[in-house]
Amino acid sequence: MTEQDRVTVNDARGPVNNGEGHQYVFYGVGADWMVRKGVESLRIAREDRLRLADRFVPPRDFRIAADRLEKPGSVVLLAAPPGSGRRAAAIMLLHGLGEDGGADEEGVRFEEFPATDKDESPLAPGEGDRFLLDLSGLVDEEAYAKAQRRLAVRRSQVQEAGAHMVVVLPSGLEHAHPPDLEPHTVTLGRPRGLAVVTRYLRMDRMSFRPADLGSPDLQRLYDRSPMRELARLAGLVRAARDSGRFGAGFAGWLDQAMHAVTDRADEVGHQMTTVTTAPERALLLATAVFEETHADTVYEAWHGLLKTVRHQEEPTTELERTGFGDRLAALGIERAPDGRLRFERLAYADAVRTYFWANFPGVRDDLRDWIGHAAGLRGLTTDDRVNIVVRFGERALAVGRPDHLFDLVVRWADRATGAAHDPRAVAALELGLSHERFGGWFRKRMYDCATSGPVSEGLVRVMTAACLQNLGATHPDQAMVRLHHLAVRKGEAAREAREVLLGLAGRDRRLYRLLIDRVRDRMRRNPHKAEPHLRLLTELLTSGRAPDPPPWPDLFLGWETVLSQPPTELWNPLVSSWLDTVAGDSSRELALEVLVGATHGRTPALHRLYAIACDWSGSARHPSRAAVAALFWQHIDHAQYARSESTERSGAGPRTTEEAR
Repeated sequence: MTEQDRVTVNDARGPVNNGEGHQYVFYGVGADWMVRKGVESLRIAREDRLRLADRFVPPRDFRIAADRLEKPGSVVLLAAPPGSGRRAAAIMLLHGLGEDGGADEEGVRFEEFPATDKDESPLAPGEGDRFLLDLSGLVDEEAYAKAQRRLAVRRSQVQEAGAHMVVVLPSGLEHAHPPDLEPHTVTLGRPRGLAVVTRYLRMDRMSFRPADLGSPDLQRLYDRSPMRELARLAGLVRAARDSGRFGAGFAGWLDQAMHAVTDRADEVGHQMTTVTTAPERALLLATAVFEETHADTVYEAWHGLLKTVRHQEEPTTELERTGFGDRLAALGIERAPDGRLRFERLAYADAVRTYFWANFPGVRDDLRDWIGHAAGLRGLTTDDRVNIVVRFGERALAVGRPDHLFDLVVRWADRATGAAHDPRAVAALELGLSHERFGGWFRKRMYDCATSGPVSEGLVRVMTAACLQNLGATHPDQAMVRLHHLAVRKGEAAREAREVLLGLAGRDRRLYRLLIDRVRDRMRRNPHKAEPHLRLLTELLTSGRAPDPPPWPDLFLGWETVLSQPPTELWNPLVSSWLDTVAGDSSRELALEVLVGATHGRTPALHRLYAIACDWSGSARHPSRAAVAALFWQHIDHAQYARSESTERSGAGPRTTEEAR
C-alpha cells in the first residue's frame, strides 16, 4: 500500500461527520459497509479517494502504468484478473496525477464514464481532466464491441484535450481486444495479500505481531481471496474488537474474523437442516434483517413476515406455545441488556441473509413487500430503518433484482407526507446508484422518472436528495440533467430541485456553462413550452447564482437569450441584482456593458433596461446607485446611437416582431 501520510480519523468510537449534509450511520461491521457488503461504490469524490489511498497496495507493474499516464492526452488500459483490485488501481492511477500526490486542482474534473449508458451530454474534456471507464463488468462480445466504439470516440477527445483516462478491461474477452490498443495496455499483477491485510489493520490502529498473520489458513486467503474479501477480513477483526464480546486480544479477534469469513455459510447451511418449520425460519430471517433492534420490534417484524408469506397460525393461544426467549436461545440469538437482539457469532446475520435470498427465490417478492412495511415499524429509529434498507438492498442487488429496491424507493417516496423526504427511500436509491453492476440501471430509472409524466412530490424530493448527496459527486453532468427535468415541473418539490440545481451549477464553471447551453437548447427546440426554462435561466443568470469571478462570455449567451424575449417581470430581478453587485463592487462594472451588448441594440429592450435602472436608482438618488445608473444609461445611449448609425447606413428596414409589440 502507499506509505503516504494523511490526516485520517482512526478508531472512532462513534459516528463521525466531517462535512456538510446528512449523516447516515450504518451499524454493523464498520464504516466501510459498502465494501463489506460487496456493494462496490462508484463514488470517486476526493474524500473517498483519500481513504482508498491510505489503504492501497500497488500491484505489480503499477508504476509502469503510472509513468504512461503522466503525459497529457494519455489513455492507459488495464488488464488484470478479477479480484485483484483493478478498479482501485485505476482510481489510484488517476488520483496520483493531482498536485502534491493527489490534491485536486481547481476546476479539474475527476469523473467516471458509464460503461453501457448512452451519454446524455457531450464529454467536452479539458486539459488535465481525469476520467475512469470501467468495462470489467462486461461479459459478452456484443456489449464489448459497442463499448469499444464509444471508447474510440472518448479516447480521441481525451487525447486532443490533453486530459487523462484509465480504462479497466473485461476479463475473459482478451480475444476481442483491438490490436491497436495493445501498445496502451498494461497488465497488472495481484497485490500481496499480506500487505493488504496489514495495511488495513494498521489504519484501524490494531496492535499485532507479524507472526500473528502467518498461519497457513491466512496464507491461503492471501493467495486466493479477492481484495474486497481481504478488506472485509480486516474489517471483521475491527468489528470483533469494537463489540467487546470476543475477548481483549488480537488473536481472539482474528480467530472470530477467520471463522466469519470461512465457516459461516456452512454453519448456516447446517443449521437449516435442523430448523425446518416456517416460524423458526422466519424468526431466523427477521433477526438477521433486524439485528441490533429491540426484541419487541423483531417480534413484530417476525409476525409480519409470517403473515406476508401466508403462514397459518397454530390453533392455540400464545401462552400455550414456546416462549419467545426460548425460541431465540434455540436459534443462537442473544438478547443484550438493553433489549436488542444479535447473533452469538460474528457476522452470522450476513450469512443468514445471504442463504435465504440465494435459496428461496420464490419468496423474494414477499420479502420485498415485507420490508416495505416492516422498515416503518414504530420501534425503529431512523438509523435502524436505514440499516434494514441496506441489508435488504444488498441482497436484492446480489441476486440481480434492482427492480425490487427501486419499487420500494417509489413506494416509500409516494407515501411521504409533508416537506421532508423519506430517509429509507433516499438510502435505497443511493445504495443502487453506488452499485458497481447496477449503478447505470438506477441512473436510467431516475432519468425515466424525471422525464415521464406526473410523479409524486415525495419521489421528486428523493431523487433531488440523491442527486445532491450521491450523483452530484459521482456523475455531476447526469445529476444536472435529472435535476433540470425535475426543476421545470410544478410544485414545491420542483422548487427545491431548482435550488439544488442552481447550487450545483453555481459551484462549477463548467456545469454553469453546460446548464446555460442546455436551457437555451430546450427553449429553441420547444418554444411553446419555453416559459419554465426561461424562468430557470433568468434565476441562473442573477448575480447571486453566478460563479466568482463572473464568466462573462457565458453570462452574455444567457442574457442574450433572456433579453431576446419580450420584456417581462423576470427582467427586473435579473438586472437589479447586477446593478446591486456593481454598486457594491466596482470591479464588476463589465456587467453593465455585457448586459447592454446582449440586447444587440434592440430598442424595446434598451428602453426596458433604462426603465429598470430608473426604478432601481430611486427618487432619493443615493450617490452609489446614481453613479451606477448613470454609467448604465451611458452604455444604453451608446448602443442606441450605434444602432441608429447602422440603420441610417443600411436604410430603414421592416420592424421586428418585438419592436411591433
